[in-house]
Order: sequence, then structure tokens, then C-alpha cells
Amino acid sequence: MDKNLEVKIAANAGFCFGVKRAIDLVEKTLNEKPDVYTLGPIIHNPQEVKRLKEKGVKILNDIERVKNGCIILRTHGISLELLNRLEKDKTLHIIDATCPFVKKAQDIIKNLSLQETTIVIIGENSHPEVEALVSYGEGKCIVIESTREALKFKGIGELNIVSQTTQSPQNFNVIVEILKKRFKVNIYNTICEATLERQESAKKLAKEVDLMIVIGGKNSGNTTRLAEICNAQTKTYHIETIDELDDKWFNNIKTVGLTAGASTPDNIIKSVQGRLGEIIQTDIVKRGT
Repeated sequence: MDKNLEVKIAANAGFCFGVKRAIDLVEKTLNEKPDVYTLGPIIHNPQEVKRLKEKGVKILNDIERVKNGCIILRTHGISLELLNRLEKDKTLHIIDATCPFVKKAQDIIKNLSLQETTIVIIGENSHPEVEALVSYGEGKCIVIESTREALKFKGIGELNIVSQTTQSPQNFNVIVEILKKRFKVNIYNTICEATLERQESAKKLAKEVDLMIVIGGKNSGNTTRLAEICNAQTKTYHIETIDELDDKWFNNIKTVGLTAGASTPDNIIKSVQGRLGEIIQTDIVKRGT
């Protein structure tokens, strides 16, 4: 293994504004309230969720099991129906940690639902954010996940197109172009700025290195897309923690790039960086530009 192996970190990696805001809300609430719950995992990072759980946060999957206390809504948002139910319950204190970019997409869809046109959401059908977005559409939403689904889509009339906030621009744009050939479309690109920045810096770095390590939850949509983007440029491994690193990956490798999803805490990134330093026997780590 080359001791002069160079490690670069993507210019944009780790916690985004929405995730940091949510974690700060949880930490603040823990210091002020005795019974703190999150409705589902607050973010898609198992290690951070575990850390918060150890500090006293309880994760709820069923609101009927709680009669009082403080419920913090996850960054991905919840359905409009469930939100309305929670707001009517005066025994519960609700703190909304929904990402502002997700909120914006929800508001757009809610306004579009007043029209007599189909709303197409480009995103993952089973993702919590998308499930919540659909609920704001008053039954007018169709989710399209892939180019194959776009080609098979048999809608009628005009389409209003919205994006899951963590979609890749490439997938969004390709699907839009397919639909534009057969329908009149109105486009609302709701991919968040943090997602764009991470994807662009990851792609740029992946073109410069022999190997990419993408750090983040395996259940994280934005991290998975980072891995897909990097893998299109160079050999890529998606890991959650240092335990998954394998010394053999770095044989005959000159340069390694690191990036991380928007829900990956800084301490995990630093631990991977430190472990890489041990593996390659060097502490030379440069930030990508």
C-alpha cells in the first residue's frame, strides 16, 4: 500500500441546514421537557438516532400510544392528515422539525391541488418525504421514480411537476424531458440547494480520485444518490461507520475521496478520516475544492 496515498474531502459534506436545525431542536427540547418523542426517526442516520435515543429521546411509530408529552416531527415531514390530528390534540406539545425545503415543496403541492390538473412528484414512492408530499395533493398526485415509469405513464392533459427535495438533477431532468414530449408541463424544481451542492462537489471530486468513500445511513435517500453519482465516475463504497472500511480497498490506489450525506454527523466523518489515516499510514488529508 502506498504511504503517499492522498485523501481529499468534498467541499460540501455532512449536515445540511435542515438536519442541523432538527438536531438542535431535539437537543434544546431534551433540556427543557421531560418526555420527548420523535415521530419516526428524526433523520435518516442510525448512529445519530441512536445517540439521541441514549440521551432520552423516544421514537414513536404510533401516536395513539402517547397521551401527553412533546412530539418532534421528523425532517422529512408527515402527512397532512396526521399533522391536522396532532394539532387538534391539546394534550401534546408539537415541535415541527420538518426541513424548510420540504415545507416549501409541501406548500407548492397544496396550492397546486386547488387546480384540476395532475401533480407528478419525481421521487421515491416509499420514502417518508414523498409519502408526506402526496398527502398534500388532495388525491391528485402521481409519483414517478424512474425513466421507465415516465415512459409508461398514461396521464391526460396538463401536468404540474414537483421534485422530492433530495432527487438528483439528472434523474429529475431526464424524466421531465420524457414527459414534455407528450404533455404540457409546468415545472417546479424543488430540489434543495444543499442537495445540489453536495451532489456537484461529490461528482467533481469523484472525477479526480481513484476511489470514493460515501459516508451515511444506508436508509438515507440523499446519501444513496451521492453514492450513485460517485459510482458513475469511479469505484465507490457507501459505508455508515469505520467498521465497514476494508484495508484491501486501497491496494494500488493513489487518491481517495470522501463525501457524506446531509444527515451524517461530523464526528462520524472525522472517525472515518482518522481510520483512513491509520490504514494508509499518513495524516495527509486535503479538502477538495
